[in-house]
Order: sequence, then C-alpha cells, then structure tokens
Amino acid sequence: MNTKNIFPLIGLTSIFAITISACSQQPAQSTTSEEQQHEVLQIEPQVVHIYTDYPATLQGEEVVEIRPRVEGYLEELYIDEGARVQKGQRLFRISSPQYEQELRSAQASIQTAQADVDAAEMTVRKTRPLVEKEIISAYELESAQYTLKAKKAALAQANATLANAQANLGYTIITSPADGIVGTIPYKKGSLVSSTSTSPLTTLSANKDMYVYFSLNEKQLLDFNRRFTGNTIQEKLKNLPAVQLILADGSMYEKTGIIQTASGLITTETGSSNFRAIFPNEGALLQSGGSATIRIPRQLDSALVVPQSATYELQDKRMIYTVGNDNRVLSRSITATSTNDGQYFIVESGLTKGEKVVLNGITGLKDSVLIVPHSVDPKNLTDSTGK
Repeated sequence: MNTKNIFPLIGLTSIFAITISACSQQPAQSTTSEEQQHEVLQIEPQVVHIYTDYPATLQGEEVVEIRPRVEGYLEELYIDEGARVQKGQRLFRISSPQYEQELRSAQASIQTAQADVDAAEMTVRKTRPLVEKEIISAYELESAQYTLKAKKAALAQANATLANAQANLGYTIITSPADGIVGTIPYKKGSLVSSTSTSPLTTLSANKDMYVYFSLNEKQLLDFNRRFTGNTIQEKLKNLPAVQLILADGSMYEKTGIIQTASGLITTETGSSNFRAIFPNEGALLQSGGSATIRIPRQLDSALVVPQSATYELQDKRMIYTVGNDNRVLSRSITATSTNDGQYFIVESGLTKGEKVVLNGITGLKDSVLIVPHSVDPKNLTDSTGK
C-alpha cells in the first residue's frame, strides 16, 4: 500500500471528526440560553397578618387562700380536692369546744347583766318620788341613776362578749367565699389548725374568667411601644386586637381574650415587664396554674414581601437580586423579618414598591449579568406556597 495516500486520508478523517464534534456542541449553546431565563417578581404592597407568641401562665380571676380564723382540730371535710363549689357552701368544720363554752358563758352573763339593769331601774323608780317629797336627799336619786348607767354598760359589754363568742363559734364552720374550684388540701381529718398555720386549708380558684400572665423583656417592650399607637401603655393596650391562646397540647383555645393591664416597668430581678390578659372560661377548660402561649396578632396593611428562597446571606447581611430596565441584575442588601410560616421575608428597608426581584437560580448570578426575565403573577406565587 502506498503510504503517500494514507496521510491525506487521516487528515480527512480528523477534519470530519472535528466537524461532527462542533455540530454536537451547538445544542449546548441553546441550553445555556435557557438557563439565563429567571422568574421575576414585581414587588407590590400587600396586607400581611403576622403574630408574636409569648409563654404564659394561667390563674383564676380570684385565687383565694382558705385559712382558719380560730384554733382547733379539723373535724369534718365536706369537699374533696378539685371539687367545684358555690359561694356559701360548707368546706370544713373545726372542733373547738371552748368556743361553745364561751358562748354559753356569754349568754349567762347577758341574763345576769339584764337582771342588774332591771334592779337598778327599779331602784331609780323607787327613789324618785321619795326625793320629790323630800323624804330623802337628791343625792340618793343621783347615786341610783349612776348605778343604772353602770349596769347598762355592763349589759352592753356582755352583749359584745356574746357577739364575739357567736362569731368565734361561727368561724368553726368554714364556707366558700365565692364560686370556684377547690385546690389541694394538705390537712387531713384530726389535724390541728389555726390562723398561724403555715399552709392554708386549701385554695379556691374562681375561674369563670381566667387571667393569663406573660412578660416582655426590655427589647420586646421597646418593639411593642414602637409598633402600637398610643401615648401611654394603657392607650396602646386599647388599640391592640383580640389575642389568642394556644393550650399546652398545641390546640387553639376557641375564645379570644383582651390584654387588660401592663406594669409598664421593667423589674430589676427579671429584666421584664408583666402583662395580663383575660379570657372567658365558661366551660372550665382552663385551669388555674396551667401553662399556655399567648398570641398577639398584628396586621400590616402595605408590606413588601419576598420569598425567603429569593434571598441569600453574605456575611451578616441579607441579600437579594433586583432586575433593572435593561434586564441586568444587581445584588442589594435588605433588612427584613421572617413571617410566621418561615417562607417569606417582610422587607423593612432596601426595596421599594414596583421593583423586580429574581426568584430562582440566584446562586449562579453575578452583578450586571444579563437575564431573560419571566414575570410571575404574585397570586400564583402565594397560592403555590400556601400562604
């Protein structure tokens, strides 16, 4: 075989291979062009509902310590722990024989004092005509009248002693001061109790309405004062919407409440300010001493919202790509807070109404890169994310 004809054949084969390779690379250029298309969202103000949660504790509207006012042995327990009671219902009875004896003694003293008064009145009646007839001196009548006054004073004192004895005996029966639910009962039948006992007989929680207590630290209190209108804390509370309550099992309480009071002062010990809300508790679902989370909603009437996926972090900054009229992108720093669903950012600064932001493919972008924008309807975006 002639070697002079081999090399031209090899050259033709190489050229053919290069041509095929070049042809096979042409679709890649088309793919690159497709990658330059990006979804773009035009920013417009919208209404957004957000909320802030705070841990809270529950307490009945009236939590009363039931304590004995007299000393004695606990003789009867008419109720059990957790019982629902009504105002005036019997709770405990204390055995105190000395108060019964004092009552009988006071009643006897009344009779004696009344007899002394009657005798003194009789003496005055007998002495007065004798003085008028000048049979005896006026001194005798004056002395009898003074004696009558002393006897009447003794009768009044005896009546006071009787009333005190009756009250002490009445204190041996302890009744409920209000409607509510009985707490724990640390004492058993036969226990010696008195007004100086360390623990109360029980606690009574009147829970027709339930107080919910929560706290704001110094930073949260500053944010609260900035966000809600009013010259004073009480004025700001009046402008607050109804608040919600999340129970310990994560369920939402069916009734809404209102925040009534706030201390307005930051305590040195805790570094926080205390707030109190009130919720209706007709079904007695809420129990005093329980825990919950109070939720304060807030409506933003003209918020600028962007998906979190359209942003990225650069050092300590939150960044986003905007699109100019020439379809070139530009990175920009924004200040934003997250929505409660964790899918969006509410932009506080760095963007203005009408600007366009890139939604996808931001990892491969650089400033001044020319893209093919594909506008996205904000309604379709929010519908697809379930916002």
